[in-house]
Amino acid sequence: MRRLLAIGVATLGIAAACIPAVAAADPPQRTPVSQVRVEGRTLVDGHGRALLLHGVNNVDKEAPYLTWDTLKAADADVLARHGFNSVRLGVSFDALMPERDRIDTDYLDRLSGVVDLLGSRGIYVLLDNHQDSLGSPWGGNGFPAWSIEARPAPGENNPGFPMNYLMPSMNKGWDEVWNNTNGVLDKLGTALAALAAKVNGKPAVLGIEVLNEPWPGSPYLSCFPLGCSDFDKKYQAALEKVTTYIRDANAAVPVFWEPNVTWNQLMPSNLGKQPISDPNVAFSVHDYCIPSQLSIYSGLPGWVAALCPAQHDRTWGNIEALQARTNRPALVTEFGDVDPDTLKATVSRADGRNIGWQYWHYNGGDPFQGEVGTQLVRTYPQATAGVPGKLRFNPTGGDFEYTYQPRPSAKPTEIYVSDLHYPGGYVSEVKGGRVTSAAGARIVTVQADGTAPVTVRIHRPDSNGNDLPTSGSADAGSGESGSGGTGSLGS
Repeated sequence: MRRLLAIGVATLGIAAACIPAVAAADPPQRTPVSQVRVEGRTLVDGHGRALLLHGVNNVDKEAPYLTWDTLKAADADVLARHGFNSVRLGVSFDALMPERDRIDTDYLDRLSGVVDLLGSRGIYVLLDNHQDSLGSPWGGNGFPAWSIEARPAPGENNPGFPMNYLMPSMNKGWDEVWNNTNGVLDKLGTALAALAAKVNGKPAVLGIEVLNEPWPGSPYLSCFPLGCSDFDKKYQAALEKVTTYIRDANAAVPVFWEPNVTWNQLMPSNLGKQPISDPNVAFSVHDYCIPSQLSIYSGLPGWVAALCPAQHDRTWGNIEALQARTNRPALVTEFGDVDPDTLKATVSRADGRNIGWQYWHYNGGDPFQGEVGTQLVRTYPQATAGVPGKLRFNPTGGDFEYTYQPRPSAKPTEIYVSDLHYPGGYVSEVKGGRVTSAAGARIVTVQADGTAPVTVRIHRPDSNGNDLPTSGSADAGSGESGSGGTGSLGS
């Protein structure tokens, strides 16, 4: 048993305690998951607290379409230990309905089991209906072959992902989707309704995402350079149709809509310019550094990654515009690069706006070490009993500061303390409240003293806690610039 390094003291209105390091195997003691709902631009848990989600993707694009069949409970423990409280779990329409009108109940059972496993570790699950390149006739995954009539023409060149989206035959297939040819949208709605019914009442379910990275089909050129309002109007109608199927099977589950995938090429979304009928809809958005990705996939010189900061700024401007127009939450459900600066470009912007994120991609084990782990494993408020305010974190030294406006809640504010940044323990300081968690806790709980704003600071014992980002940046250090590296061009 490690000994307490110093007792709590109170000085100048700030309650402070120096806490020893906790063994890496100790699991965080967080409040159990509870039903999530949309409240304005915030995802709120069953206790009325604002959620901030840090997580990973786990998507299996080939049969049996569920990597967690081979991953273990120990992998869930790794995620929980590092403070990840969400997983975007890939779901396949092809697996849900392998034959027209036949739902694979065994697949639903397996999905439900993964939800229960992750939920038991305090991890919320976003069930992501994943597709890439439409379906198997184009070497892709997602839509069952029986649901699409179009096929590659004899001799038609298939350049592979992602350039195969330009194939005439694939665009015909996407046109079938948006025109609901042969009821393909209705069949998708039926499949997702079966999923929604299966997980009805499971508090670990963060939501159901209707479709990953949807392609506009033959109107795709109309999306450049300013977005495609005509297509997005049609696309939103398709989302509304599928959402109705989900809602009929599950009244409470949030439904996530993703902008058409030209978003990843810097085009804005027009979703929400038509009223959104369902109050429990949120947005799934991606933040990739396309210049860096092109240097990887297309052999362009590495210097093009110098354009990454402009890419990220444009994407985040589009996120802010989408939220301002719709007053809905956004969750960054994909970003990824093993270059720390590129990771920082996303996580710093997201945390600075109190927007959650899910890293692409997790395949088991513990890859969260070194510089990548330093960026992704962070001290952050997982659940706030109030209105989130300014959040600042230094991933180099671990200095953390967070301010929020308290409001009544059945549970306290919960802040995960990184298990990587404080090898000698940490100091916690609270102004306007008090720490109520046990010494050495990986989850620091805070109760407000009244109605005044609460400020929480966490830092190493040898730091004064002042090495924090400047205004406008969520992270301290060299700023938010992105740079080159390796990763994936969307998924």
